[in-house]
Amino acid sequence: MKNKLLNIKEQTLAKLNEIKNLDELESIRVKILGKKGELTLVLRGMGKLSKEERPVVGQYANEIRNDIENYIAIRKKELIEKMNKIKIEEEKIDVTAKKGSLKIGHRHPLNKTMEELENLFQTMGFSIIEGPEVETVANNFDLLNSPKNHPSRDLSDTFYINEDILLRTHTSTVQIRTMLNNKPPIRMVSAGRTFRFDDVDDTHSPMFHQIEGLVVDKNVTMSNLIHTLDVFIREFFGEDMKTRYRPHYFPFTEPSAEVDVSCFACHGEGCPECNYTGWSMELLGCGMVHPNVLRNCGIDPEVYSGFAFGMGVDRITMVKHGIDNIRLLYDNDKRFLEQF
Repeated sequence: MKNKLLNIKEQTLAKLNEIKNLDELESIRVKILGKKGELTLVLRGMGKLSKEERPVVGQYANEIRNDIENYIAIRKKELIEKMNKIKIEEEKIDVTAKKGSLKIGHRHPLNKTMEELENLFQTMGFSIIEGPEVETVANNFDLLNSPKNHPSRDLSDTFYINEDILLRTHTSTVQIRTMLNNKPPIRMVSAGRTFRFDDVDDTHSPMFHQIEGLVVDKNVTMSNLIHTLDVFIREFFGEDMKTRYRPHYFPFTEPSAEVDVSCFACHGEGCPECNYTGWSMELLGCGMVHPNVLRNCGIDPEVYSGFAFGMGVDRITMVKHGIDNIRLLYDNDKRFLEQF
């Protein structure tokens, strides 16, 4: 019987050395140590031994069983460690691997220009005020002294939501809101998107950006307006810039003017860019606030006066950066935007 037990041990240990997974290990354990296992069946035959042999064989059998159980435990631990190692190798993520650099974006040239304009006017004592893009007809036209037969009120020129609500055609509506809700003195600018029906070409878009300013106080004159704009233009475009004021008509200002600036290419000397005139395109419109507008907002024009100005941020951005097509500002072409 000792020889049988020894053979079972040697064969079992040999098989345990060859197994490759836990399923095979469990199969051997059941085959040797289970209720119907080889070692169990041998031990059941001990009843045929003499009284003298039983304790000796019993002790030897227990030693064999303990050896097999201990080796099974060792092999189980080895297999688990091996499987874990393989799993780690297969599932590991190399956090140090270079996956390509992260590209960080930047402000759109239009937004940068608006921020620069707002910051400049803030240093000149103006407050920055925002207003809604969806406006009332009253704020957009009526209170701004635009008569009902004015061309800008035509359905083909303005985006109406209904008879009383529209997309604002200028940021002057913020000036109206400011005057309705605040008493003079007032000094503010407002920038944002505006909407007008326009065929898209190199210089026109149905959606564009404006920044407009308003000053209302006692004894405000045209001289104050000209000085303010001259300071702004020199600070923003350079000390060598010259300005020219041409009479114009706006329903909400009187007198009104358009402002030209000297050519950005030749600085007033004359070149093909300016048709040898020395002057660039019209930069902005301005004028003294019409008495009717002040009166519509509850401000006495006999006591207070004011001036207003407005300009297209898109145009200023194009002039500043030498962009010849407004569509480039809205195409979201990275090749273009990465230049700024």
